[in-house]
Amino acid sequence: MSRSGGMKETGDSADVVDIVTKENLEYYLAGNTKWAGQNLFVCEETDSTNLQAKRLGETGAPNGTLVIADRQSAGRGRRGRGWDSPKRCNIYMSLLLRPDFVPDKASMLTLVMAYSVQKAIYSCTGLDTRIKWPNDIVFNGKKLVGILTEMSVGMNHICHVIIGVGINVNVEAFPGEIADKATSLQIEAGTKIERNRLAAEVMKQFEQDYESFVETGNLSWMKQAYNDRLVNHGREVVVHGEKEPYRALALGINDMGELCVRLNDGREEAVFAGEVSVRGVYGYV
Repeated sequence: MSRSGGMKETGDSADVVDIVTKENLEYYLAGNTKWAGQNLFVCEETDSTNLQAKRLGETGAPNGTLVIADRQSAGRGRRGRGWDSPKRCNIYMSLLLRPDFVPDKASMLTLVMAYSVQKAIYSCTGLDTRIKWPNDIVFNGKKLVGILTEMSVGMNHICHVIIGVGINVNVEAFPGEIADKATSLQIEAGTKIERNRLAAEVMKQFEQDYESFVETGNLSWMKQAYNDRLVNHGREVVVHGEKEPYRALALGINDMGELCVRLNDGREEAVFAGEVSVRGVYGYV
């Protein structure tokens, strides 16, 4: 395989050798990150990269440990939903962090990762995807990426945070029941995407963004750029939470990563990601 982009010697741009290996990931990470992904575990198959990262975290794995698998047998999404994880086509990875800020700030890391993934996809494919608050990346109204953040806490401190990222990369088609809700980078870009390069680019972008977050302690540094990428921004949404579902206009996030919405009576309120889910009135977004 040519290291200059993962192409076979034929030069056919549609014929990417797409095998995730530790060697290939290390090649793309070299010189691009100081700590994100530098302690690397590559699995042909695992139950869940989040679970594997959690096990590593409980045995002392350092900040920045990355677990990536070619297949998951028990992939998970938000609210306990399953995440279909076929082999040899997608990215399933989880990053272990050991932050020293208070637990209340950990939920913002989901938004930081979404911002980083959106930029990484653009860098590697040219696709101008959108963020669906708080934890998805979409394109043309269909889901490309899901993010799951989990935290282990002690007495008023974080033991570790694990951010799982699932990216539909080289899926050629989806079954009928989800074909109108899901898409892949290959479908949208019209060519295969090298997973090693994309995974490493996510780590590069996230390391930079995470350090900005730690420095400021909030999302003020990325709020405008995030809102510019927010598919919900300026659109009517339905908020599902502890109260009866209600419609509101999405105004964008605030410095703490909450989604600000305007109700029909003109009142504004902030929606916390851990309490509700937001759905578009029309379609998936």
